Amino acid sequence: MRARLTVPVLAFGGILMAVTQTVVVPLLPDLPRLTDSSPGAVSWLVTATLLSGAVLTPVLGRAGDMYGKRRVLLAALGLMAAGSVLCALTSDIRLLIAARALQGASAAVVPLSISILRDELPPHRTASAVALMSSTVGIGAALGLPLAALIVQYADWHAMFWATAGLSAFGLLLAAWAVRESPVRSPGRFDTWGALGLAAGLVCLLLAVSQGGQWGWLSGPVLGLCAGAVVILSLWWRMQLRAKQPLVDLRLASGRRVALPHVTALLAGFAFYANSLVTAQLVQAPAETGYGLELSIVATGLCLLPNGVIMLLLSPVSARVSTARGPRVTLALGAAFMALGYVVRIIDSSELWVIMVGAAVVSTGTTFAYSALPTLILRAVPVAQTASANGVNVLMRTIGQSVSSAAVAAVLVHHTSAVQGAQVPTLGGYQLAFALAGAVALVACAAALAIPSDTAPDGDRPTAVGRGGPAQETALEGR
Repeated sequence: MRARLTVPVLAFGGILMAVTQTVVVPLLPDLPRLTDSSPGAVSWLVTATLLSGAVLTPVLGRAGDMYGKRRVLLAALGLMAAGSVLCALTSDIRLLIAARALQGASAAVVPLSISILRDELPPHRTASAVALMSSTVGIGAALGLPLAALIVQYADWHAMFWATAGLSAFGLLLAAWAVRESPVRSPGRFDTWGALGLAAGLVCLLLAVSQGGQWGWLSGPVLGLCAGAVVILSLWWRMQLRAKQPLVDLRLASGRRVALPHVTALLAGFAFYANSLVTAQLVQAPAETGYGLELSIVATGLCLLPNGVIMLLLSPVSARVSTARGPRVTLALGAAFMALGYVVRIIDSSELWVIMVGAAVVSTGTTFAYSALPTLILRAVPVAQTASANGVNVLMRTIGQSVSSAAVAAVLVHHTSAVQGAQVPTLGGYQLAFALAGAVALVACAAALAIPSDTAPDGDRPTAVGRGGPAQETALEGR
């Protein structure tokens, strides 16, 4: 019974992670008043989650490979629940930011779950389960916005966090009951200095990207953070190459079988995030713009809801395509669909049904792309490095989403017109953002096609890529 529930329980955890990260979005316009703070301080409720998630995902992935994936998964779910409870109990912006940072640890749930699925499921079930697990990011994001909007509209805003706290606690109990500890280990000593160096470099990089629009892209703090990121990550790279037991195996990660999926993940993250980000703003624009539909937050969330349903229904289809044609073909097909969806958005973004069709096509491509990425990683790395490698892949998606947010904001800020005394993005600005995202999706398609096929002879294939290989045999604890 428990074994049968492993996949749905882990998928539930992935959906919870995405919901938790999304639910704060409808609150952002009102939080300065509700917390007696500035809009700049409120923006840290998003930034703190982004930074902690980016830093902790590869770190917790490596810890899972070394100390037990179930153990670290439960810790991540516990931090998510604790962060939700703290958010529900306070209106102090400082405590809210700290609580959102705790919730960021939940970003490690997906790579850890994918690694558990690889260890526990028979090969014929792994592809569909991994596809579903990877799609939970989009499913949860699509569910989180309308859920939060409904709660905020009809209840006190703290109720939203009580809801996520209850769901997180339930997910934690389910995982503790249904998920068994994987015997696969990567023995050794944890690379503390590598983790600190990666954390410092990522904080500098993502802080510059996420705050560049507010601080000014050529301001001293942003330029200093960018320079700091380059210096720290360069030193970290050299440290990892010299380390006997590195946090990230850069020699493996720099091979084409691993590096190209990571690059494609960054590009796909960029293209995916622009869809939700721009669509939400577009349909809420005032009708006086000539294109805006002036929808409420609740109606906007309901417009995005079908995208999550699409990802849920198409994840097994993408798995079958990967089984029949290979995950690189699925990834390239997904990126092409994303580009096609943006073509639809460029042609017409004034009719609601066309907007929803275009967004649905992008979501279809996202499903195929996101389901193929972890499968490519699973085929390219040893069993004992599954969680850490997938953690890096999720990190690349996160960086892509952050860059997408900054790029879309920069485009829309420079293409505005005055409507009712306020500066509102023009339709041309939105179309330019769609064109940018579509171009990035095409680059992702090209990168996917450049990934070596499974039969291509090169030196990138690991010594153990499946169940029972040498890496697994030497990593079993207590046997």
